[in-house]
Amino acid sequence: MTTKRDYQMSSGNVFADLGLARPEEALAKAELANRILSILRKRRLTQIRAAQMLGVDQPKISALSRGRLEGYSIERLMRFLVLLGQDVEIHVKQRPRAKSQARLLVA
Repeated sequence: MTTKRDYQMSSGNVFADLGLARPEEALAKAELANRILSILRKRRLTQIRAAQMLGVDQPKISALSRGRLEGYSIERLMRFLVLLGQDVEIHVKQRPRAKSQARLLVA
């Protein structure tokens, strides 16, 4: 007897699973934002102080902390990481032949 699943296995990218446009970019932005927020929490920075450090206003930090990333490019999020003293490395490599399409990853 086979049992019917009431769930679907994830592809590993929730944005792709939800059918959003450019899911690889959305996942990369979410991962970069998560790294930024982790640093801010670890340093116990207020949103006002974080905004000053990153050269934005406090509502932008509030939006970032709530996962509202529409106004943020990957480049801007990487710049925030650099301003927070993090090295950001970009590696470009050939897609393996076994993969049907290239990916964008935050390691």
